[in-house]
Amino acid sequence: MKKVLSFIWNWVVPIAIGVIAYLLITTFWINIVTINGDSMDPNLLDQQKVVVQKTQNLKRGDVVVFDAREEDPRIKAGNKDYVKRVIAVAGDTVQYKDGTLYVNDKKVDQSFISTDEQNAGTASSFGSSWSLQSLSSTGLWKQDDQNKSVVPKDSYFVLGDHRSVSNDSRYFGFVSKKHVVGKIHVPFWYSTTVKDNIAKENQHYFA
Repeated sequence: MKKVLSFIWNWVVPIAIGVIAYLLITTFWINIVTINGDSMDPNLLDQQKVVVQKTQNLKRGDVVVFDAREEDPRIKAGNKDYVKRVIAVAGDTVQYKDGTLYVNDKKVDQSFISTDEQNAGTASSFGSSWSLQSLSSTGLWKQDDQNKSVVPKDSYFVLGDHRSVSNDSRYFGFVSKKHVVGKIHVPFWYSTTVKDNIAKENQHYFA
C-alpha cells in the first residue's frame, strides 16, 4: 500500500499537475504557433515560431492572430488563421494617400516596413488613394462591413507588413474582436532586431 501511495505521490500527481497546468496555459493564456506565409515579412518569417498571448486588450500596432475562416469569404482551402497588424480600432478612420497612411487624419509611422511596401505595396489593387469608404464599397468585403467609413464597434482594420502580397482588411473587411485568437510576441531566441521591428509601430504609431 505504501509503495502504491508513494508511486501516486511521486509520479502520478506531478504528471497530472503538469497536464492540468499545460491545458490551463494553452487554453486561457499563451500558445505557440508557426507563421505560415510571407504576409508579415520581413518582421515575421514563414515557418517562424511565435508566442500568442490570449488577450482581448488590443492596440494599434499590435500583431494578432485571428480565425480567418470567419472573416475572409475567399479563404483558400486548408487555411485557418491569419497573422496581421492592427492598424485601426473601433471608431477610427483610415486613409491612404500617395504613400502615406493616416489614422484619424494623423500620419502613421511606417518605418517598420520598406518604402516600396509603404507605397506600391499599400496601393496594390486599390490605387494611390483610398479610404475605408472606398474600400468598403468595392463589393469585396463581407456584407455587414460594406459601406462603412469608420471601424465598427468591437472590430479592427488590419494589414500585413508585406503589403504587396498580404491578403488583409483591404480585401475582406474588418476583423471582429470575437474572432481574434491573441496577440503575437516574438520569443527570446530571435534577434533583438526582429523583436524591435515587431514593437516599433506600437511604440511610435503616429509620426
